[in-house]
Amino acid sequence: MKNLARTCAFGLASCLVTLPAVAGPLTVEANKTVPLRLKGTAASVVLGNQNIADVAVHDEHLIFITGKSFGTTNLMIFDRSGNQLLNTEVVVTVNSSNLVTVNRNGANFTYDCAPACRPVASPGDDSDYFGALLDQQRSMQALTEGD
Repeated sequence: MKNLARTCAFGLASCLVTLPAVAGPLTVEANKTVPLRLKGTAASVVLGNQNIADVAVHDEHLIFITGKSFGTTNLMIFDRSGNQLLNTEVVVTVNSSNLVTVNRNGANFTYDCAPACRPVASPGDDSDYFGALLDQQRSMQALTEGD
């Protein structure tokens, strides 16, 4: 009976060890980066939507998550054996305390005013204004990617 209890305990413990780690949502502010230290050794990183966030791998134990635009995506990290080390949501927020929205003749124009006001693309803004800002962002991104 003692061996049966020991065998059951060992079996239960091995099941618990092989279950993937699941964390709560990771919140990142847009245009900010947060470090994420991993408990295991990562071999692959999968990000659901690269328009919402970006991942930079420092080494197999440390990655950096950068918020790109408001929204939610998922992040999964696996070890060399394909075991899941992390499966979490990445929630990118906007620091609205610095945002100012100007309404001109029924059209919205949003600015980030910390420390000086500069235009930012915000859903609900005038479509021409919004589109022009997105075009500028794409051009800037192309410069940093070398396209």
